[in-house]
Amino acid sequence: MPEGDAVHRTAARLRSALDGRVLTRSDFRVPRHATADLTGREVLTTLSRGKHLLTRVEGGLTVHTHLRMDGSWRIVAPGARVPPGDQVRLILANRDCTALGRKLGMVDLVRTEDEARLVGHLGPDLLGPDWDPDEAVRRLREAPDRTIGEALLDQRNLAGIGTIYRAETLFLRGIWPWRKVGEIEDLSGLVSLAQRLLAANLEHAGTVTTGDRRPSNATWVYGRAGRPCRRCGTRISRGEMGSQPQERLILWCAGCQPR
Repeated sequence: MPEGDAVHRTAARLRSALDGRVLTRSDFRVPRHATADLTGREVLTTLSRGKHLLTRVEGGLTVHTHLRMDGSWRIVAPGARVPPGDQVRLILANRDCTALGRKLGMVDLVRTEDEARLVGHLGPDLLGPDWDPDEAVRRLREAPDRTIGEALLDQRNLAGIGTIYRAETLFLRGIWPWRKVGEIEDLSGLVSLAQRLLAANLEHAGTVTTGDRRPSNATWVYGRAGRPCRRCGTRISRGEMGSQPQERLILWCAGCQPR
């Protein structure tokens, strides 16, 4: 699933393509909004909120999308061929370009004043202008018996982190993923590190946490199951966290992140 930095970059691409331009076509290919038509309305801006995208248009309306596991937004030339089938679930076009929302996990059209119904539950956005590490720590501490691995992925605590940054952040702090939140003294340092990792990757595609942009050297543990730890040589472990059907991949080094 694209994480906060990737969604932030997607918002920037949509702003570049749509902001300040009048829509010449809008095509909602989801049953709930199949009859909606935004043609003739100006796009005001697109914002990212954690892993959510909010495209605000003239008339007090907001198009809400979420990429989930496989979704993406692609910007193409006006009149470009739209792929057949059901992959494209939303089209927003102006005279200069067309934005194709492919395999979007969520598509909603709401009044802008009602955006909170969709994103109001989210915790502080790691990449937002209102990032508040103290509030993120407060939310984490509300469930001291929860594992830190599960708590970090809960977007109600802090918005934008996913399986990659969870694994990398916990490795760099030397924390076993199943350790209880209440047992971790420096939660502030933990969430601040997560924020810095995401922010460091804002300007380029891909996730780099080691400082080495070569694909084979970009991460410490993620994508390296069974391979030796870059620090201690212990083989990287792989497992799942969370209850079904919400379990998610977790990777860690048993040497650097002891129980």
